[in-house]
Amino acid sequence: MPKPRFSIRLKLTIGSLLPLFVAILFCSMTGIYIINSRINGMAQDKVRTDLNSAREVYTNEIGHIRDVVRFSVSMPHAADAVTTGNREVIAPLLFGMKRNEQLDFLTMVDVAGRVLFRAGNPQAFGDRLDRDPLVMKALQGEVTAGSQIFSPERLQQEGKELASRAIIDVIPTERAKPGVKKFELSGMVMVAAAPIRDRQGTIVGALYGGMLLNKNNTVVDRIKQIVFEGVQYRGKDVGTATIFLDDTRISTNVQTVEGHRAIGTRLSAEVYNRVILNREKWVDRAFVVNDWYFTAYEPIFDLGGAVIGSLYVGMLEQPHTALKKKVGLLFAGVLLAGSLFGLAVSGYIGRLLSRPILELKGLVQRFSTGERDLRIEKSSADEIGELADEFNTMIAALRQREYAIIQLNRSLEAKVQERTAELQAKNLLLVKTQEELVRAEKLAAVGELAAGVAHEINNPMAIIRGNAEVLLMELPPGHPSREEAEIISRQVARVKGIVGQLLSFARRQPMEVGSVAVNPIMAEILDQVKYHVSMEGIKVHWEPSAEAISLDADGNQLRQVFTNLIVNAVQSMEDGGILTVRTALAGGRDSCLIEIGDTGVGIPQERLKDIFSPFFTTKQSGTGLGLSVSYGIIKDHGGTITVRSEPGAGTVFLVTLPLARPSG
Repeated sequence: MPKPRFSIRLKLTIGSLLPLFVAILFCSMTGIYIINSRINGMAQDKVRTDLNSAREVYTNEIGHIRDVVRFSVSMPHAADAVTTGNREVIAPLLFGMKRNEQLDFLTMVDVAGRVLFRAGNPQAFGDRLDRDPLVMKALQGEVTAGSQIFSPERLQQEGKELASRAIIDVIPTERAKPGVKKFELSGMVMVAAAPIRDRQGTIVGALYGGMLLNKNNTVVDRIKQIVFEGVQYRGKDVGTATIFLDDTRISTNVQTVEGHRAIGTRLSAEVYNRVILNREKWVDRAFVVNDWYFTAYEPIFDLGGAVIGSLYVGMLEQPHTALKKKVGLLFAGVLLAGSLFGLAVSGYIGRLLSRPILELKGLVQRFSTGERDLRIEKSSADEIGELADEFNTMIAALRQREYAIIQLNRSLEAKVQERTAELQAKNLLLVKTQEELVRAEKLAAVGELAAGVAHEINNPMAIIRGNAEVLLMELPPGHPSREEAEIISRQVARVKGIVGQLLSFARRQPMEVGSVAVNPIMAEILDQVKYHVSMEGIKVHWEPSAEAISLDADGNQLRQVFTNLIVNAVQSMEDGGILTVRTALAGGRDSCLIEIGDTGVGIPQERLKDIFSPFFTTKQSGTGLGLSVSYGIIKDHGGTITVRSEPGAGTVFLVTLPLARPSG
């Protein structure tokens, strides 16, 4: 009875349950996101409501001060005391009212705005406040209350200790606007003013009083108690409130890391721009002093409608973050439990499904390591069984093809090795032949040229030399023309030497070695170069070495090399330039370095490799032998000659010669 055939497609369908887990994960993440968004939204809504409540508390405090001042102006004898200016009558009335109502200042002025009495500073009186908007409105019959900024001088007048109490050290705060001042000296006050009328209803003066908010935490603590009911999270207040003067905290229950009130810290630049500059509310998440809060800010206006600060309430973000973590952990637990169960089921099914495939994989690995007599047993009648049959057929075919390929490779390797050996031998022979041919051609050309030069130049040079000797015999010492005749004789001898060097180069004749002083020979060449080429517009920088340098060398050959290099350098500077010649010890003081440089036209990079080749020249009238002969002379002396050049920037030849001529 044949085994039942189960399609592998059916087995893979079971494995396709994996997308279910992906869907669960997606739903979990979506749920967490939605819940977190709702929590944040609810927190922002609450803090917005809390700001409204805080504003009511702040407004009630101002209303209380207004009621106190309005009640005070109706006191018996108040109008009479103002009319008569009797400070003895005014003093006990204001002292008692200031003390009973816990006001920081209480001041009475007459109908002209002149101060009659300050309960906070009785010695300061007689100054005029008729331009103060608060006093002006009161003298016009209006009961006024609100927030106002008092300057340090005004605080000093209202109470001796108020100016010092208002001073706040401004603390540098991250995210605050740049350009912070070190101290806040002004004070924000809750203030109210009311007119004083006599029995006929005529305004005879005004009374104003109020409370300084700098370092006075009564209002913010009342807001915290009323709005947040003192709720704490892990020993930390959940709700906080702050009053800002401009961007500086002057009254707050926000705590620093050390546990102190964060008075003097500053408003962030982003909130400052929105609330203070744009006069708008701010409701958003913000970093306050040292922690994240859900915050709400609104501007505080003075009696003239200008923004002088802001009122803040904030709710600690940590409790909501902890709630979001709990929700996330709950979702993660559900996801983990579902995933573990799914993995258990999937793992069991996967083992059943992968067993024959793993067996097939093992056989493939054994085949790749060299085993060939392999066969897999067919264990099912599905696609896996069909794959086993195909594998067995493939193994047999691969064995046959592998044997044929091995035989073919062996024959190809033998042929390749044979052809490679033949090609290498022929290439080596060809290279040697080419080198010998080039060398022979160059030497033949130089030899032919040297023979022609010797034949064509020696005879006329002999006549010139003879005539020069006759001139020297005819001209007595001290004659003005004798120096020129001596120069002719020396230069004729030099030409003879150059011709001899050409013959020496071609025939490889031995050098006439002697002691050669480098600095004197270079100085002589620089002195005589004007007879070879025009030096008009050429500035010479001659920098001899500090030490005397002597070489074991052929002086005439070196003179020929250096003269050739200097003449070439001068000829490259047709419009004038700087010729630089330096000598120095080099290579651990066992060799000499001669540098000859110019500021001429330079040599293109692609031609640098050919400049020492015979007959290569860039000059229309040149023969192309100068640098080739020089290269051979320096090489015969055991030295090196190199060149560096840049078109338009000049050329530098560097000659290095050993102090002692190498043996052999």
